Amino acid sequence: MATSVPLGTAATYGVLANTAVTNTGPTVVNGDLGVSPAGAVTGFPPGTVTGTIHVNDAAAAQAQADLLIGYANALSQPVTGTVATELGGTTLTPGVYNSLSGTFSLNGTLTLDAQGNPNAVFIFKMTTTLITGAAGNVNLINQAKSANVFWQVGSSATLGAGSTIRGSILAFTSITATAGAIVDGRLLALGAAVTLDSNAVTVPPLSTCQVVVQPVAGPVVVGQPTPVSALVTCNGLPVSGASVTFTGGAVPVSATTNAAGIATGSLTFNTAGPATITATVTAAGSGCACTGVVSAPLPITVTPQPSCLVVVQPVVGPVVVGQPTPVSALVTCNGLPVSGASVTFNGGAVPVTVTTNLAGVATGSLTFNTAGTATVTATVTAAGTACSCTGVVSAPITIPITAPTGPLSASPACWRVNLPFPIPHLFVATLKATLTPAQAGVTVTFYVSGLPVGTAVTNASGVATLTNAGLSILQISASSYTAVATVGGSTVQATGSLVPCFPPV
Repeated sequence: MATSVPLGTAATYGVLANTAVTNTGPTVVNGDLGVSPAGAVTGFPPGTVTGTIHVNDAAAAQAQADLLIGYANALSQPVTGTVATELGGTTLTPGVYNSLSGTFSLNGTLTLDAQGNPNAVFIFKMTTTLITGAAGNVNLINQAKSANVFWQVGSSATLGAGSTIRGSILAFTSITATAGAIVDGRLLALGAAVTLDSNAVTVPPLSTCQVVVQPVAGPVVVGQPTPVSALVTCNGLPVSGASVTFTGGAVPVSATTNAAGIATGSLTFNTAGPATITATVTAAGSGCACTGVVSAPLPITVTPQPSCLVVVQPVVGPVVVGQPTPVSALVTCNGLPVSGASVTFNGGAVPVTVTTNLAGVATGSLTFNTAGTATVTATVTAAGTACSCTGVVSAPITIPITAPTGPLSASPACWRVNLPFPIPHLFVATLKATLTPAQAGVTVTFYVSGLPVGTAVTNASGVATLTNAGLSILQISASSYTAVATVGGSTVQATGSLVPCFPPV
């Protein structure tokens, strides 16, 4: 398959010679004109040049150097078809062509059929000469373009009077365009002169390879892979199979474009703040010079890692030695509750592990065996969140622990709404009283707002627990409850706090 011949800076030249450019008559060169390494330009005027005339300057020298690279590229491309020396009267499809004679002539119409591919390339390779007659003409059909036609001439090219040639002639020696010859392309001579006579030379539109980094969807977070993509086009058409290297992250990444011309990879950024992403493309056989083409930078903002936060809630009511104390913690990821997280409370006699509800709240209880102060912390493990929530520890809270005040003590309690069906009571609470020393089988009656709400019998540990004690709207306004029991013929009682649960459902 023929691939586009790279011309570098020589691509802007309609005429480029080694020793001299001479002209007779009103020649028009639509493009640059140059000579290098030594020589002169004569005949302008009457000839005109729309671009810049370069005579033995650095620009012309660079164009000659780039022309040599292009000539070698065309010379090295493998032949895909050998055809007759006379090209007139034939139709050819994209490819690299030579002839058995090592030369080509054109005395009729040569039709080049791109078969609907605007990037199709035609290369004609000659060991010696290219000679066109007065009737010589190149016709382009089905999206064939002069920019993609190349004539690699081993010695010299001669264009007959009134002939029309399309494409770039790369001659090892010299080029002569006789009176009225039209060139839709370039006349580029490596070794000698270019001679003109009332000609029209028009540089075809330059092929444009473009690489555009696509907008990044979603937030870009430190340490998290970010999908990136770029579109590669040649003259507005997608280029498949191109190698694209994305830079801007911690490590560059390379990907290959698909049939739609899109390359997709991912970059990771290690620092929060502004950053830019660029894409550099290398593509062969695209009809464009697509090697080393760099996209415009895409600015992005890299945000810090999401933060997982665990907060132990304040403990409500007195904390008494030997009595279970309700504790709770709220787990959030970027301020949103995390449900299903495992939370372990530490600070009591034995750690306790519970799971957060939909509101991100985990509720358990700790028992403390010594009076004084204690420190409670919560450690969370959560999977499937946007945050790194494994091993995150809360700030500690300090709570005072008091000794039991009598033979009967009442634990702190909280009331909640009796869902899902508030029957027979709209509100319920679990009330607990403890005998010290422990005594089993003692009946304890519990009162709220002076009204009995139920009884429970102490177990072997001296603990009586009344679960789901029904409360009225009046009773939940009370801030405490009372436990009453008869021990050894004497009535004893204790008061415990009664507050809303968190959450109250």
